[in-house]
Amino acid sequence: MTQVSLLDLVAGTRAGKLVSFPTDTVPALAALPEQGGLIFAAKQRSQDKPLILMAATAEELWSFVKGRDEEYQIWRQVADKYWAGALTLVLPASERVPAAINPTDPTTIGIRVPNSAIARKILSQTGPLATTSANLSGQPALQTMAEIEMAFPDVLTLAVTEWESETPGMGLPSTVAKWTGKNWQILRQGAIEL
Repeated sequence: MTQVSLLDLVAGTRAGKLVSFPTDTVPALAALPEQGGLIFAAKQRSQDKPLILMAATAEELWSFVKGRDEEYQIWRQVADKYWAGALTLVLPASERVPAAINPTDPTTIGIRVPNSAIARKILSQTGPLATTSANLSGQPALQTMAEIEMAFPDVLTLAVTEWESETPGMGLPSTVAKWTGKNWQILRQGAIEL
């Protein structure tokens, strides 16, 4: 599949196709949340490694999580401080989360707002998407659209001309912090120190 314009990428996403675009960390493989199975199949990813729900704004993500009022306050403080950015928060999932995002543990959901203008522009037009790094499971994250095209010929990749003026991602994955009910547990140390 050749690289496509932003317009075609958004249309393809809405039509249920698997897409790839740059973020502030590593390029993402993305699909509509209910189409998460496409990502697991393409990456040959184990079902017990959940996907991340990425959105253009924090406001679009809060309905996918549930907690007590005091927990929401803590979560929002952290989001206000680190988003847009390379921090994924793993929080209790609401009923809105499709099973295709986290097939083996539907009780939690990872959420993130990327610090990438092009990623947020796409997400603002598609709504929240199920995402993960663009690579085969267990392999290093692919860094360029050309590498992604070779590894995933059926994926719609964003044409480089659509985002070449933007700083490329740092190549480090996001930090993943899980809420335990009392505090944060770091599941993966990435670019951000929480």
